[in-house]
Amino acid sequence: MTLIDETEEADALTIGRRIRQLRTARGITLEELASTVDRAPSQLSMIETGKREPKLTLLQAIARALGVTVDALLEGEPLDERSTAEISLERAMKGQTFQALGIEPFRIAKTVPTEMLRALLAMHGEIERLRDERAATPEEARRANVELRDLMRRQDNYFADLEREASAILEAIQHPGGPLTQRSASEIAAHLGFTLHYASDLPQTTRSVADLENGRLYLSSSVPAKGDARTAVLQALASRILGHAEPRSYAEFLRQRVETNYLTGALLVPEEHVVPFLQDAKARRAISIEDLRDAYSVSYETAAHRFTNLATQHLGIPVHFLKVHESGTITKAYENDDVNFPTDRLGSIEGQMCCRRWTSRVVFDVEDRFNPYYQYTDTGNGTYWCTARVEASSEGLHSVSVGVRFDDTRWFIGRDTTERSVSKHSVEACCRRAPAALEERWRQNSWPNVRTPRTLLATLPTGSFPGVDTTDVYEFLEAHAPR
Repeated sequence: MTLIDETEEADALTIGRRIRQLRTARGITLEELASTVDRAPSQLSMIETGKREPKLTLLQAIARALGVTVDALLEGEPLDERSTAEISLERAMKGQTFQALGIEPFRIAKTVPTEMLRALLAMHGEIERLRDERAATPEEARRANVELRDLMRRQDNYFADLEREASAILEAIQHPGGPLTQRSASEIAAHLGFTLHYASDLPQTTRSVADLENGRLYLSSSVPAKGDARTAVLQALASRILGHAEPRSYAEFLRQRVETNYLTGALLVPEEHVVPFLQDAKARRAISIEDLRDAYSVSYETAAHRFTNLATQHLGIPVHFLKVHESGTITKAYENDDVNFPTDRLGSIEGQMCCRRWTSRVVFDVEDRFNPYYQYTDTGNGTYWCTARVEASSEGLHSVSVGVRFDDTRWFIGRDTTERSVSKHSVEACCRRAPAALEERWRQNSWPNVRTPRTLLATLPTGSFPGVDTTDVYEFLEAHAPR
């Protein structure tokens, strides 16, 4: 429908209700008015309900019968509350919200109380508001991210309730301790009432799909070949363990993602068993993310994340974590050790460029990818030590690094490194500007064509689960449901 069509339809609705309002105020029945203007009552009824727009000659006849001018019908007094509510609801019923809910437009009878019309309009307005809220812009997403990061910092990235959930699940399957086996992950699924099924046609916008009605958990058949099968299963089950409901906002969706990843890590690397392991390493001054990774058979990133969960709470060591894309963009970050990461005006770290001299960027130029890379970095607010590795992903290479303040370096393997750098990314003179000679030579003689990230200008996908094609999901479940 074009914008002109909508305007004409809106005018027809208003004109029709104004005719009915004037007619009833004068005590004239529909049949009496129809007889006066020589038309069928059904024709006038369609005009009053806005389903037909009257021609000018008929409009003039109706105006004479009601004792008003044509202008009074077109631009007269405001409609009464009842008529205004009816028009608003009729317009709403023709909109996307009612269509998306599958509600067919219905006739608003005179017997429908005005209070009910108000309630329907209030609910429609709230649904519209939530829809707009879910269509988060990149700025709104960054705000939600900043709020979540502040919470993580206040709690030292340690969530006791999630640790308890993990402990209860592990106790339920009688996990003996140490690395969680693939069989144990399957036992957790069975404990929660799910059977595992691998499918080659899993919807592309999903990592897994849970059939809650039939207790079936579908995962991609390519997961075992590409990564840790345990992680895929546990991430899929985490929302069930935590009782997540359909998210009502992007902030809630983001919080659920963080909780899911945290719980997965807590199951793979159980607090009860790993804390003595880390405390012993600290006593020997031999803390190593690599040793944590190898002891629990997890990825380096999972080990690094898990260390940030436990380091401050159980070892008294503030830490920072960075995941940086090979382009230099920070994709994940956490800190409670006062490290000075770059931020935008909202305080968001993700999406900013990591300093070229920071460990997370320097490691990309290190040829030795077998051994960890260690580096001290002098900054404007102190010296920090970091250990970093480069890992491959579907989106290219990423570096994952964990770091601490200089005074806490004594607890870590790698503290004897001679690698050292200076980073002043908080001031303009650091790597954010090219060397003076290069800038003078090329600033006026170059024009790069920017490779703009797809999400920079667009809003985030709408829906309860941003980016998920629900039609694909429902068609997949319908095709795979047991008959």
